[in-house]
Amino acid sequence: MDSHTFIPILRASISQWKQQGKKGVWIKLPIEFSNLVNPVVQEGFRYHHAEPDYLMLVRWLPNTPDTLPANASHLVGIRAFVVNNNREVLVVQENSGRFKGTGVWKLPTGAVNEGEDICEAAVREFKEETGIEAEFVKILAFR
Repeated sequence: MDSHTFIPILRASISQWKQQGKKGVWIKLPIEFSNLVNPVVQEGFRYHHAEPDYLMLVRWLPNTPDTLPANASHLVGIRAFVVNNNREVLVVQENSGRFKGTGVWKLPTGAVNEGEDICEAAVREFKEETGIEAEFVKILAFR
């Protein structure tokens, strides 16, 4: 495939994804399409990682801070288990993600940023998801 064919399709797709409220776009470009790397980068994509037979490029669509993972080596996630003085557990419904609009209640979750302390990440992610200040007490589980 050449760039004259691919780029108009990519632009139309990006427009549609924005209308759908998509945030992050990943393009897995097989090595046989390496001729498309520069044109895709010109459309605002950046390198994420490479494997022997493909290059992964990503683009953040909204005008908000990019929260795509920095690299493909690992991702450390947190789940906040918060209990108030009445021994009630706080649960949330997602505003975005796979559970949005499903009626599912869950514990607040998030990702630890590169170089961030896991305890500080739990407090930060909890506040981002709920708007509530919480105090970190202990790690309940690590997997």
